[in-house]
Amino acid sequence: MKINVAQRVGVFVDVQNMYYSARHLYHTKVDFGKILKASVSGRALIRAIAYVIRADMPEEQSFFDALEKIGFEVKAKDLQVFWGGNKKGDWDIGIAMDMIELAPKLDTVILVSGDGDFAELIRHMKHAMGCRVEVMAFGKSSSSKIKEAADKFYDLDKDPKEFLRARERSSEPAPEVFPQHTPKMPPKIG
Repeated sequence: MKINVAQRVGVFVDVQNMYYSARHLYHTKVDFGKILKASVSGRALIRAIAYVIRADMPEEQSFFDALEKIGFEVKAKDLQVFWGGNKKGDWDIGIAMDMIELAPKLDTVILVSGDGDFAELIRHMKHAMGCRVEVMAFGKSSSSKIKEAADKFYDLDKDPKEFLRARERSSEPAPEVFPQHTPKMPPKIG
């Protein structure tokens, strides 16, 4: 499908999902600048929001600053630590609320996540809000539910080197930016 450059777009990035997908699949980090550029594709960018979890790690503030420098509004939430040591951090409801609230100002919403929990949101954005919905994620770790629900699914696995940080590509695991907690990695379906 040809892209209409007059479209107003919003980009919503589930940073945790993308971080753990790249780390698990390629032992490196995502180049969020290239993700933003590829997702917008010359259209009118209205908002670009990166949703992050603050975990009091020394490297994280410089990462958040880098996201802002390349054009993202950064929304941060503290990592929740429960009794017994369990940890949780996700932005699913926050992403959904922002997409719904911004929909009247957008023609296309671009969700950067492979999380299958967003399938119902995608359908709502298309049918109730009248937006075109594009999803960008690593296909190997993405739910088939969001692939099917989206108007367009951009599989970053087709050219992963394009969207990964070059200086960190190696056989060694990527250094930690976020603490080890149960990552929200959807199982490979279909």
